[in-house]
Amino acid sequence: MLVKFFSFFLCFAISLGISARVGLSQETVTVALTSKAFQYTILPIAQDRGYLKEEGIELKLVYMQNAPGLQALTAGNVQFSGSGSSALVAISKGGAPFKTVIAANDQVLQWVVVRPDISSIKDLKGKKVGTTGVASIAAFMFRNIMGKYGMDGNKDVVFVDPGPVNRLPSLLSGAVDAAILSPEERYAAIDQGMKDLMFMGKEVKNSWGTIATSDRFIKEQPKVMAGFARAVVKALRFVRHNREGAIAAATKFTELDNALVIRMYDDIAKTFTANGVVDEEAQRNDLAIVREIAGVSEVVPIQRAYDVRKREYEIRPAGRGKCTV
Repeated sequence: MLVKFFSFFLCFAISLGISARVGLSQETVTVALTSKAFQYTILPIAQDRGYLKEEGIELKLVYMQNAPGLQALTAGNVQFSGSGSSALVAISKGGAPFKTVIAANDQVLQWVVVRPDISSIKDLKGKKVGTTGVASIAAFMFRNIMGKYGMDGNKDVVFVDPGPVNRLPSLLSGAVDAAILSPEERYAAIDQGMKDLMFMGKEVKNSWGTIATSDRFIKEQPKVMAGFARAVVKALRFVRHNREGAIAAATKFTELDNALVIRMYDDIAKTFTANGVVDEEAQRNDLAIVREIAGVSEVVPIQRAYDVRKREYEIRPAGRGKCTV
């Protein structure tokens, strides 16, 4: 009887604490993204499901390219950036005051898709490969992958950058023989007769969908930082365990056709991390790629590039707010 009374009292106290926190004025947190990519559906989920509100946070999303987004982060005009990989490059090149704090995925969500006459990676010798940039993370990864298949990624193919919206058209027209595509682009290519050559997430062990913040924000706003991380972790788990809800949220956020979102979810839902982090091997691999891109001799120490303190939260399948003490 005493145990039941104590459990009731504890649940009541917890609920009062949450209610009081929700009742306080909300801290607006702005996140800069480059696009409405599927993996960032976790952010509107965290807002719409009330996870951020429970932490006293109101979310604002803005859209800008990598460099302006990181400049805004430095200036304090935004608190987070979805350009976590670019932040790592900036850290490696010049010791920029950033930290990667969230990894949405533990596999690289990029596919190498080819013209119908290409059957193997060796068929790409002397061919053109469309990328998001000849010095992009994905291009460097693919160069390294080619070495596993006995090819020289610096000599055996020609990497071209047809522009951010032209990779798929270039592949379909034959201007390039292969392209490194996002999940959204990949399905459009397959539906028009192109072929999957490889899923890069199975060839390398790296993170994807990373979110960075500034050292200053971590130092000056530790409670908001922790609250944001908790809310995002809850959203990640929602994606992993609630197929119908995640698909509905992704359809709304990405503004893609629902049938396409269903295909994407079924293919990549298992790549979403449980706690917003990847293991140290993946972090080291990320930093090794970044070192190549930055053209520096030394790999940045993990603790300089990441702030991913242990995040272990109970998954409550019975629903939000239910006390299970």
